[in-house]
Amino acid sequence: MAFTLAATTRTIKGQKVRYTGQLPAVVYGAASDALSLAVSPTEFLKLYKQAGASSLVDLHVDGKETGKVLIQDVQVDPVKGAIIHVDLRRIDMNKAMHAPVTLRFVGEPPVVKAMGGTLVTTIHTVEVKCLPKDLVGHLDVDLSGLNSFDQVIKIKDIALPAGIEIVSPNADDLVVKASRALTDDEIKAMEDANASADVSKIASVKEEKKAEEAAKAEEAGAADGKKEEKKEEKK
Repeated sequence: MAFTLAATTRTIKGQKVRYTGQLPAVVYGAASDALSLAVSPTEFLKLYKQAGASSLVDLHVDGKETGKVLIQDVQVDPVKGAIIHVDLRRIDMNKAMHAPVTLRFVGEPPVVKAMGGTLVTTIHTVEVKCLPKDLVGHLDVDLSGLNSFDQVIKIKDIALPAGIEIVSPNADDLVVKASRALTDDEIKAMEDANASADVSKIASVKEEKKAEEAAKAEEAGAADGKKEEKKEEKK
């Protein structure tokens, strides 16, 4: 799927751009100077939801095509939750690049379907190295091979399209596994353990409080003793 973003050059600062209803952005990289831009917040949000950070985007500035970019960074207002600034990175189509790619879990694990339990996913994004033409929006992780609770899927087990290499995380890092459902006895044992831990924690807090009170009383006694000594010295 092809993605396109229209932008205009800007000379005013980001805050003033936002006052005009536009979204400030900057594009840099590929041995070219950084360029300040303004984009439509509505159009960018729509694009970002579709393209994410791992799809090439054709950037048009002032009506002219300027090459392909990646959405490098998106700054969000912590209070309002609105996007307030965008960083775009130019891509040299002749050089290998690094980019984050989302993992998409597909299929149904037979062991979960047959025996119940829970699917546990530990990694959702990987960093890949490839030529820009080989970059994909996501990598599929096939769950149909999980036939027992002993089987797991690691980074090295992910089927990769031609020209793509996963550089992070490590090849032996766990991606997904199926965990069996706990029995009633195991659940009760966990509840009992948690209850015991809570009782021990309460007892520990009480002991700490007693120790603090004893220390304060000792300090107060020492202070009173010093006062008495001073009185005796004055006599």
